[in-house]
Amino acid sequence: MKKTLFVLMVLVILSGCNSNAASNTGSSGNAVQSQGTAAAAPESGVSAGNPGASGKAVVYMTSDISPAGLAAVYGALGREAAGNNVAVKLSTGEPGGKHFLSPDLIKDLVQSVDGTIVEANTAYGGRRAATAMHYQVARDHGFTAIAPVVILDENGDIPLPVANGKHLKEDLVGAHFNDYDFHMVLSHFKGHAMGGFGGALKNLSIGYASSRGKSLIHSGGKSLTSPWGGEQNDFLESMAEAAQAVVNAGGPENFVYINVMNHLSVDCDCSSNPAAPTMADIAILASLDPVALDKACVDLVYAAPDGKDLIERIESRNGILTVTHAAAIGLGSMDYELVRLD
Repeated sequence: MKKTLFVLMVLVILSGCNSNAASNTGSSGNAVQSQGTAAAAPESGVSAGNPGASGKAVVYMTSDISPAGLAAVYGALGREAAGNNVAVKLSTGEPGGKHFLSPDLIKDLVQSVDGTIVEANTAYGGRRAATAMHYQVARDHGFTAIAPVVILDENGDIPLPVANGKHLKEDLVGAHFNDYDFHMVLSHFKGHAMGGFGGALKNLSIGYASSRGKSLIHSGGKSLTSPWGGEQNDFLESMAEAAQAVVNAGGPENFVYINVMNHLSVDCDCSSNPAAPTMADIAILASLDPVALDKACVDLVYAAPDGKDLIERIESRNGILTVTHAAAIGLGSMDYELVRLD
């Protein structure tokens, strides 16, 4: 009944929306183009997402950053959360930070799908490095008040095979990963001190990875115990490879991806003292293709009049490599059609 009511609410919202396709936005003359074309992808088992009439992946966008806006983009995807156990993957945020997704913003959406909020422990210390402390952070930040919360690696981890990996042969995710039939990857798009930016691909990779799995990704496949000292580009490509493993294991048809572009700090929600945002909030975007979704978000940052600081963070870390490598190994497409809902 909850899902039916929610779908009806979405249809009401969408009835007043303009769903005409808009051209991809981007800034000419820089490294990120508005319509990149992925290299020919090897077989990986991962589909490219929801192609529109143009054959490109569709990315839906609303400037309404509110519970109603989340409802609108989710409804536009046309893929309803199914199964008995729906995982909503997000970051609970390191204590001290204030930019993580607000429980008030996401409550209606999470409850409409009877979702369980899932997270995994960190590899760098802090208050989310151990399960008991991590659950306390989830309580302190208001997430347990809106939905059940599960730390995926509280009982260890399991390996997921990586297809066509340059650096990883397997990805280590929390052992509870297989408890879930459907995954809503709900990401706060923002900068990141090491990855340049964090969106759907980071949430799929670092987000689902166990503490050991995070070290494996950060080290480019070289260490299960330390996330430090790896080669930068190896780390970026390993994120793409781990994301591919997660989608392959869960089944591409069992994922939806939503990025919220607000509180656009150059720092991640994993920081206990993130920089204040120097640019305005932009929008909520959603897609069935995580590569297209992150590419569209990056393009919007480049198109923004106040995106200078975040652009510098992305370029100084070569952050776009995660997107291009994900496309090259078949996780999705960088060619997309942006459909505005308002």
